[in-house]
Amino acid sequence: MKAPRRLSARDYQKDAVTLAPWLLGKLLCRKVGKQIIKLRITETEAYYGEEDTACHAHRGKTERTAIMYENGGHAYVYLCYGVHWLLNVVSGKAGFPEAVLIRGAEEFSGPGKLTKQLQIDKSLNKENLVESKRLWIEDDRKRPDILAAKRIGIDYASEQDKNKLWRFKVEKN
Repeated sequence: MKAPRRLSARDYQKDAVTLAPWLLGKLLCRKVGKQIIKLRITETEAYYGEEDTACHAHRGKTERTAIMYENGGHAYVYLCYGVHWLLNVVSGKAGFPEAVLIRGAEEFSGPGKLTKQLQIDKSLNKENLVESKRLWIEDDRKRPDILAAKRIGIDYASEQDKNKLWRFKVEKN
């Protein structure tokens, strides 16, 4: 078996709707102190452009969303409801805002529980996932079966955007 491969800048150039299911089964890696924690990604959601009313960039570029307009391969970390830090992976090419929310990994179902376990907070916002020694993603070539579903927690979005099957989960056998 080959050693896991760290994702490259090219890997992150995929659009969010393609990247979201592709990230399932990959290893989310976080260095905390001298320990490296690796958890297999089990759930993601895609957010794609200013036209997507569920996307944070729907109203255009702001200080908060500016990272979404950069080249794929950066972390977009934000505080949700003033309680939980959430981790997104910026995708695609610079100039078009898109990202993939990491909703779960192995036994940590829920994006807030995951970031708490991995000690992910604002200090990792804009982190370059290709070069970082603190946060990155690896591919060990595991390819799980995938289910697509509606995104959740986006009551503010249009009906059309609420109904897009842009949440992806590892199918449990």
